Amino acid sequence: MPYGEHRGPIRKDARPVGTDAAPTAAWGTERLTLGAEEEYLLVDPVSREISPESEKVVADAAAELGDQVTMEITRYQVEVRTDPHTSLAEFADQIRSMRATVARAAARHGLGIVSSGTPVLGQLLPPPFTEESRYAQSIATFGALDDEQSVCACHLHVGIPDLDQALRVSNHLRNWLPVLITLSANSPYWQGRDTRYASWRTMTWARWPAAGPPPYFESRAHFDDLVADLTATGTIMDRGGLYWDIRPSHHVPTVEVRVADAASTAQDTVLLAAIVKALVATALTDTEPAFRPRPGLLRAACWRAARDGLAGKGIDLHTRRLVPATTLVGRLLVQLRPALSRHGDLDLVRAGWARLRAEGNGADRQRAAYRNRGSLGDVVDHLLKATAEVEGHN
Repeated sequence: MPYGEHRGPIRKDARPVGTDAAPTAAWGTERLTLGAEEEYLLVDPVSREISPESEKVVADAAAELGDQVTMEITRYQVEVRTDPHTSLAEFADQIRSMRATVARAAARHGLGIVSSGTPVLGQLLPPPFTEESRYAQSIATFGALDDEQSVCACHLHVGIPDLDQALRVSNHLRNWLPVLITLSANSPYWQGRDTRYASWRTMTWARWPAAGPPPYFESRAHFDDLVADLTATGTIMDRGGLYWDIRPSHHVPTVEVRVADAASTAQDTVLLAAIVKALVATALTDTEPAFRPRPGLLRAACWRAARDGLAGKGIDLHTRRLVPATTLVGRLLVQLRPALSRHGDLDLVRAGWARLRAEGNGADRQRAAYRNRGSLGDVVDHLLKATAEVEGHN
C-alpha cells in the first residue's frame, strides 16, 4: 500500500514521551518499514527551464503507477509515493523504477525530469498552481508564502504505529537535523542565480509558521494541545499543515522525516533512507533521555548546515562550537553503526559516505557542473542525467 494512502487511525496509548519514556522494540527494529515521497521538477530539455505540464505527465505515468504518482501545489512538480518496504534493496529498486517511469512519461511530452530541491532556470512568480481545493485554501490563507513552493523534497517514512513512540523518536532525532541537511543539501540555485546556500529549499520552508525543527514534546498531551492551539488560531489549516522537519504523519502510521532536499540521484535517496531508518531504530532502543539542545542554537545549526552543506563547517550542539561538517557526519555514523549492522546496511552507507566525501553532496555536484563552462544550462543537463542515473559514477 502506498505511503500516501490512509491506513487507519494511529493508536492512542497514553504513555509519556519525554525523558521518562521507555524504549520499545514491540514490532522489531529490524522489521521497520521504510517508504518515501519524492518530488521532481519538469524541465524543457531545450530551454532548460521548468515546464508547467504536470497534469499531462501525471496522467501518462498513472497508467503504470496509479495513484502512487500525483500532482503537487504547482504544475511544475510531480510527486511519487513508494510502497512500504522492510528491504532497502527493494526500496531502492522501486525508487529507480518510479524515476524511470516518470522520465518516460515526461519524454513522451518532450520533457525531462530533474530531482533538485529548487529549479535552476525559469522560475515564475507566482507559479502556475494546481487547481485543487486544499491548495486554493492554502493560497488564500498564506498568500505569498505559496509563491515560492515550486521546491522539491524527499520525505522519508518509517513505520511506527504508535503516536507516543513516534513523538519519542522525534525528540531523539531532532538534534541530528542539521547533519541530515548537510548530507542532503541539493538546492544551491534559485531563479538563475547562486544563492550562496547549499540548501535554499531549507530557507524557503523556514518561513512557514510551523516549520523547521519540531518542539521537544513532553507528552502526548503536549503534542495534542499544541496542534489544537495552532489549528484554533489559524496558524495551520489542520494537522497536515505541520511542516516540521520531523512529524508523526497525519495520514499513515509513520514518523515522517521531511528535512531533505529532493536528491539528484536514486543512490543519494537510498543512502539517506538507510541513515534515517537507522536513526529511528537507534532512538527506539535508546535507554538514555533525548539530548535537548537549546532551541535557538538548534535553529542556528540548521541555518548553518543549509548555508555550508558538506563543504563547510557546522555547529556542534554539545560544545556550541564550529567544527568541519564532515566531522559531524562521522559522529552520526559512529552512533548508527550498531543499527546499520543489524539491518545489513553498513557497507552501503560506508560506500555512500566515501562517495560523498569524494564527490560532494548534490549541491557540490551542481556547482561543479556550473564551473566547467559557467553555464546554468550545464547544471540542468547534469540534473537530467543524474535523475535518470545515466552518469558514469552512478
